Amino acid sequence: MKFAMYGSGAAGSVFASYLRKGGADIILIDRYEAHMKKVAEEGMTFTIHLQEGGEYRDITEVLQGFRTYTSAEAAAEAEGKVDVIIYMTKATQLEAAIQDSMPVIGDTTVAVSLINGLGNDDNLFKVFPKERCVVGSGVLGTALPAPAHCVSTPAGGVQMNFGGAVRSEYTDAACAEMLKCYREGGCDAYWRVDDIYKFIWKKVCVNATVNTVCAVLRLKIAEVEADPWGQMLFHGVIRETCAVATARGIPMDADEFIAHDHADIVTNIGDYYPSMCQDMLFNHRQTEIDVLNGKIAEYGRELGIPTPTCDILTKVVHAIQDNYDKQYLK
Repeated sequence: MKFAMYGSGAAGSVFASYLRKGGADIILIDRYEAHMKKVAEEGMTFTIHLQEGGEYRDITEVLQGFRTYTSAEAAAEAEGKVDVIIYMTKATQLEAAIQDSMPVIGDTTVAVSLINGLGNDDNLFKVFPKERCVVGSGVLGTALPAPAHCVSTPAGGVQMNFGGAVRSEYTDAACAEMLKCYREGGCDAYWRVDDIYKFIWKKVCVNATVNTVCAVLRLKIAEVEADPWGQMLFHGVIRETCAVATARGIPMDADEFIAHDHADIVTNIGDYYPSMCQDMLFNHRQTEIDVLNGKIAEYGRELGIPTPTCDILTKVVHAIQDNYDKQYLK
């Protein structure tokens, strides 16, 4: 089975590296030319940043065998069609990415979104039948400190969840191969046959909480948690997300989430700037706020559920990312 990773930045490179380490035949497609060129020539330096007994240690290896392209057209010319395409762009780029990827899409290609946020499945369904769509997400910190070098920071426990939007021979075959390669590559992955949307909402709750609050406060996860005001923001997002998810048919208990899921994140990757924080502080990029807190607030308005924390965080993030060039630098 031939995979394509469309969008091979930090998260895409990490997710692809676990697959490759597990034996997958996989190509990378990304416009970051220096990254694609160096991976093709030298391989992918893959670092797993593990926490053991309160200490971190790095396990690094160089993975060979990736074939890389800066466009789907070039990939199709060399590779033909792929069996599975995994989209790992920003959520705001997914619609365009699907259209751009069409040269490598065949009549039986399975489309996979492992992108953070809500509504990514709807974008897949505009082009692909549900019987050829897989959705999911990873519970991993990721970084791309240099071309051809990606870093995974596991959060402890489950690292990847995915499942078919509906079950079919296509989604079952894709999920079975992904499960095999991820597991053999050292990623604690799970094929959620019947309840993938529960895990998508749990990941959204994690990201809307730590990504957004850390980005606005310019702090690492543990630093926010240690501040009583920061912790109140964390808990506010969690309670609003759980209320909205429950109203949409995905029961979530906020107290349980705070005590277990959120506590695990703080314990395992507390010394970490989440991806939105990296986007805003270091790279001055547009963020995924609209498919995280913004989408939660949108659903809340539709359902009559107040979401004041998500509302204000969404506005603050938009104001910051609209004015990167004007912000004070000491």
